[in-house]
Amino acid sequence: MKQDDQKIRNIGISAHIDSGKTTLSERILFYTKRIHAIHDVKGKDGVGATMDSMELEKERGITIASAATYCEWKGHEVNIIDTPGHVDFTIEVERSLRVLDGAILVLCSVGGVQSQSITVDQQMKRYKVPCIAFINKCDRSGANPFRVIGQLRAKLGHNAVAMQIPIGLENELQGVVDLVTMKAVYFDGASGEEVRVSDIPDHLLEEAKAKREELIDAASLFSDELTEAILEEQDIPAEMLYAAVRKGTLKREITPVYMGSAYKNKGVQPLLDGVTHLLPAPSEVENVALDMNNNEAPVALTSDPDKPIIALAFKLEDGQYGQLTYIRVYEGTVEKGATIVNVRNGKKIKVGRVVRMHADQMEDVDSLRAGYIGALFGIECASGDTFVSPGINMTMTSMYVPKPVISLAIVPKDNKSQMSMSKALNRFSKEDPTFKAYVDPETNETIIEGMGELHLDIYVERMKREYGAEVTTGNPRVAYRETITQRADFNYTHKKQTGGAGQFGRIAGYIEPISDAEFIFENEIFGGSIPTQYIPACEKGFRESMAKGPKLEFPITGVKVVINDGASHAVDSSDMAFQAAARGAFRDAYLRAKPVIHEPIMKVVVETPTEFQGPVMGLLNQRRGMIVGSQDEGVMSVVEAQVPLAEMFGFSTILRSSTQGKAQFTMEFAQYRQVPQSVAEKIAAEVAQNKKTAA
Repeated sequence: MKQDDQKIRNIGISAHIDSGKTTLSERILFYTKRIHAIHDVKGKDGVGATMDSMELEKERGITIASAATYCEWKGHEVNIIDTPGHVDFTIEVERSLRVLDGAILVLCSVGGVQSQSITVDQQMKRYKVPCIAFINKCDRSGANPFRVIGQLRAKLGHNAVAMQIPIGLENELQGVVDLVTMKAVYFDGASGEEVRVSDIPDHLLEEAKAKREELIDAASLFSDELTEAILEEQDIPAEMLYAAVRKGTLKREITPVYMGSAYKNKGVQPLLDGVTHLLPAPSEVENVALDMNNNEAPVALTSDPDKPIIALAFKLEDGQYGQLTYIRVYEGTVEKGATIVNVRNGKKIKVGRVVRMHADQMEDVDSLRAGYIGALFGIECASGDTFVSPGINMTMTSMYVPKPVISLAIVPKDNKSQMSMSKALNRFSKEDPTFKAYVDPETNETIIEGMGELHLDIYVERMKREYGAEVTTGNPRVAYRETITQRADFNYTHKKQTGGAGQFGRIAGYIEPISDAEFIFENEIFGGSIPTQYIPACEKGFRESMAKGPKLEFPITGVKVVINDGASHAVDSSDMAFQAAARGAFRDAYLRAKPVIHEPIMKVVVETPTEFQGPVMGLLNQRRGMIVGSQDEGVMSVVEAQVPLAEMFGFSTILRSSTQGKAQFTMEFAQYRQVPQSVAEKIAAEVAQNKKTAA
């Protein structure tokens, strides 16, 4: 049984925007005979890439939702997930890496390690995913794969080792030299499907020998056998070298680097060999579940198909036949007709249809064994739920979900659009944990929140296309926060006397700012001046006060509340009285604690031709940006800055017009920081104005 599992690979393809992830997955599908013709990502032939099945993806030439598929290569089954590059869809990458065993980090041979590559790398680190790197676009002018390997070491701290060297570069790219077998590999035929192996060209022999030495040196740390062979100056067989490199890769202590050009059909087959040789099988990855019956003690999973079921729902999709739930099976076998339990709510579910996905096509199967990724139909659940066999109470840890930073008000045009809009919002917020929708109780508007302008833009567009909901959007709003800057004491008595029992509660203590948590409540009352049963009510009252600041009604964060004294009444005290006292005490102390507004600051990275570096810095400075650094990389210059989100709306249009359309930028959330006084006054005026309008 174990032998069987060795032939499965679950891999993701992730990278910076426009590094060629989808093009690469298209080629992999072609060479593994899953598709019979290659289509262009930008969809010029009217078809578009297989993995970008959404209309919007084809038009914009970007990936929005991660797509899953599987293929076979030399007797191995490879499950692939192609993920988006834009940081707005970061949850798609996050949830894919959560269930994958290995990944391919795609880098552009000209751009090298870009801002988004750093984010993806951090996500891989978070889930301890072993990866191999593929330096793509070696046919572009300015291609320099060895500079990129240097950046992998310097910027990402990877122990990057070349497995190949290119034969020619830029428009002279002919093939690659395999440093393990010391052979030259060429790709012939109309689409590079015929792999031709021959001797290394003479002019590359010296370089190949030197690079092979580096590879052997790096690998020898992981294999005593290999070290002995080096000392005895024996010939080193390919198997021995692969085994050593694989050991290092699985520990995330070596990153093997492959090269080529997916678009020009060069170097993809050796990369597939690399996936089968170097990335882990499901049983070689340590997966842990938490035992809910035993105080959440971690339990290592073995990937054994004969054990009871443990599976994780990592992604939901609303298809034409109802909800499609993508699952990764960690233990046991999910079969048609089996009964499984959703750990979150204890509901029993009967498994109806079990399918395996190929982008938007599906194929019915009877069962999914441990180690496989597939999908179930018509099951009600949420993203991140764990399914188990009846009688087991274990859960997988869920994924990290970043908080939304931007919101928009949306207004439907008429009643029909209102119905369609609520259907769409219901579906989108269920599918995407970073997308939230709610109705503002004061203005009665529907507000949607997400990770960035593009994120919300795409969802509004999808509402129109998929649901026919005509909506207009208001101005984007920023998720401001309030916090305090100094300590303030409170001593507040809440009393109310009507006929019958009154209300009485006195609370004393202080509030102070903290930097590393949103809210901390400490009880330092001795001698029972507030009876113990009322302490939770006090905490609840303080917690409720955090939702809206008395100053400008933004959520409050970074406050520690300590209560150290109080008083109660035998008849008039109640939970309600102490909750009210806590709210009063908070309000009272809050305004004395010098509250300030915090705003989300984004890390913005602009890549621009060097001649526009000055104007780009000027644009960032005008937007209250702080330039963190800039470096020249060939003909391009990369400027990194920290800019408040409020100033970034419409930036892409202005950036394009001032750089002749040659610059591009990425932005992601960095931190919250205090707003300058002049801006704070402007925000306060706006809030007052909105209140007037609402009234």
